Amino acid sequence: MGYALDLDGVVWLGDDPIPGAAAAVARLRSAGEPVVFCTNNSNHPVAAVEAKLADHGIAPEDGVITSAMAAAALVEPGERVLVCAGPGVVEALVGRGADPVRDGAADAVIVGMHLDFDYERLRVAANAVLGGARLLATNDDATYPTPDGPIPGGGAILAAVERATGARATVAGKPHAPMADLVRARLSSDGVMIGDRPETDGAFAVALGYRFALVLSGVVSSGEGVEPRPDLIAADLATAVDRLLA
Repeated sequence: MGYALDLDGVVWLGDDPIPGAAAAVARLRSAGEPVVFCTNNSNHPVAAVEAKLADHGIAPEDGVITSAMAAAALVEPGERVLVCAGPGVVEALVGRGADPVRDGAADAVIVGMHLDFDYERLRVAANAVLGGARLLATNDDATYPTPDGPIPGGGAILAAVERATGARATVAGKPHAPMADLVRARLSSDGVMIGDRPETDGAFAVALGYRFALVLSGVVSSGEGVEPRPDLIAADLATAVDRLLA
């Protein structure tokens, strides 16, 4: 058994902790359940995600899995990779032994969430793809949850690059296979995916063969009509864990 937890909308919203989340993780671990944290947010390096977990009272315990890590697994050591993404992707590429660049010809382009995306980054990424680079993406989430409501996510940036080039990206993050492979390497074949986005976290649970626990603390406020149908619907992570461990 194991638990894969989304972060944005499950453990926190922006920089704000979701009440009870830290205690819920502690209860899972006290019950002997392994926990990993699966985030499609590729912007931040792993150490920054770990530090944020620690700031929220949660020991990371080498459990962070990001879509940047999944995307980096799609390139080969030594490849030149144009980064239309944040520092988390650069870190993952360096760890893979690839050569991250910001301009010019490339073997691949990786698109991910980054707050300094602008027309120039779109032009550079599009030129590389039109020049023959294969198009990869950390995720295709249209929005990203914050305390003030959803904002455009990495999928919105990806849509601009796809529109400009006519290319279709290979997507690495939830619910796609590269991210699932990373989770399977950490957890058993029997588990629970707890997330707030049915089309991402729910579909990821299906890909993993896990049960899906939907929490209403992120992008959706109701489980009505949700597909794939959750095995459990709860207000937040704390409530979900209470019910799962009962």
